Amino acid sequence: MSSVWAQGYPAHPIKIVVPFAAGGVADITARVLSQKMGESMGQQVIVENRPSAGGIVASESVAKAEPDGYTLLFITNGNAVSASLFNALPYDTVKDFAPVSTVGFFDLVLIVDSASKIGSVRELIAYAGSNPNKLNIGTINIGSTQNLAAELFKSLSGIDAQVVPFKTTPAVITALKGGDVQAAFEILAPVMAQIKGGGLKPLAVTSEKRFPGLPEVPTVAESGVRDYQAASWNGVAAPARTPKGLIDRLNREVNAATGSPEVRKRLQDLGVEARGGTPEALRDLLVSEIAKWKAVIERAKIEKQ
Repeated sequence: MSSVWAQGYPAHPIKIVVPFAAGGVADITARVLSQKMGESMGQQVIVENRPSAGGIVASESVAKAEPDGYTLLFITNGNAVSASLFNALPYDTVKDFAPVSTVGFFDLVLIVDSASKIGSVRELIAYAGSNPNKLNIGTINIGSTQNLAAELFKSLSGIDAQVVPFKTTPAVITALKGGDVQAAFEILAPVMAQIKGGGLKPLAVTSEKRFPGLPEVPTVAESGVRDYQAASWNGVAAPARTPKGLIDRLNREVNAATGSPEVRKRLQDLGVEARGGTPEALRDLLVSEIAKWKAVIERAKIEKQ
């Protein structure tokens, strides 16, 4: 059955539903991917933006869509966070989707204002130690990857600090420049220009290895906070009962797109490392991330929404 399905596929445009507004890192990543997949599949691959708290609206629409390979979800670490952040979801984050492949991984960065005397993670931890209750760390809204990355940093480094949420990245930067917060966690892409221009000073990136675009900036783990790792990621998933033949075809297409030099280059300029993989690897990633962020949310006593 499944191979027959895959033969005439795709007969009309495919839709990738993105749980964020247009213009952000996830949206641009999805558009770079969809353009490449469309060229190779001979059909348009359209990005549909359906932003909402926790990505719930986009995820539910795909969970309930026909499992025919024409409606896909741009699944992200936000889906893993939402599994523990919300009291109830209208779908099961693991069971109601068929993973296709990862697409990209992107670092967060721990930054201070360029005028700050703090020059490393160790100095930030020392500052927190000698100034009890004085260290404020800015992030965007509660439950965001940035916010949870800050909470994870706080618990693994054992420092006394307040994580202060703001509505937008520009508000975080303004607070950093004005001294209302002494440090901040943000995704690399929106602050890269200010880092390169010298307005912000990066102390460390949050992933397992250094970011190729900022090779001189160490990781948080290298800087002495053992076992620290937090990265944003995204991938493609289909509704749960999608035939295996279609999943295999989509997996080949996503891997071909993420492996192409121009896609890799465009995404690296955004601070994203393009990286495809198997459906099984995406499932394992999702399951492990749900467990990891559940522990952070519980430890930080973040209220369920």
